[in-house]
Amino acid sequence: MKPTASRRRRQQGASLVEIAIVAAVASVGVGSAIPPLNALVQRQQIEGTAAQLRTDIHWMRSLAVARNQSLRISFTKLPHAACYVIHTGAGRDCPCDAGGQPQCRHGTEALRSVAFTGGGAIDVTSNSSSMLVDAGHGTFTPTGSITVRGRDGRALKLVVNIMGRARICALDDGLPGHPRC
Repeated sequence: MKPTASRRRRQQGASLVEIAIVAAVASVGVGSAIPPLNALVQRQQIEGTAAQLRTDIHWMRSLAVARNQSLRISFTKLPHAACYVIHTGAGRDCPCDAGGQPQCRHGTEALRSVAFTGGGAIDVTSNSSSMLVDAGHGTFTPTGSITVRGRDGRALKLVVNIMGRARICALDDGLPGHPRC
């Protein structure tokens, strides 16, 4: 049988109205998923920074003993930036500038620095401006705590004991999986 001109052709694909409806439904679904996704990203940034800081503290202790040279970790807090520097020399000899770069003086050598600039998602503060690891004994003076806080207020604290062991605990219930401080 021959197709006649009066027969309607079969429609293939989707109409513009159908595509617009699907796009609207998808955007509502994606929009409702963004806040939990932002919270997840923030949590990963907090946990990652705390883990990096703990690793740097252990590395600093090992390096001090290996080099037989006392080292320091110093913390700088500026209006729109924070940083920490692992360095030789005295406590105030290697602060960070506004861009988070170490500015060492008096022959001090910066071995590692990490900056948190531009009003970013993470803020790092310490109850001590500087901690010294003694090369002969591998001990930290003074002991202290370092807080890693996210933009949403959730925070982890690293408590550094005299032997340089850093344990991580949560300041509130916002970061499950970590013991409370």
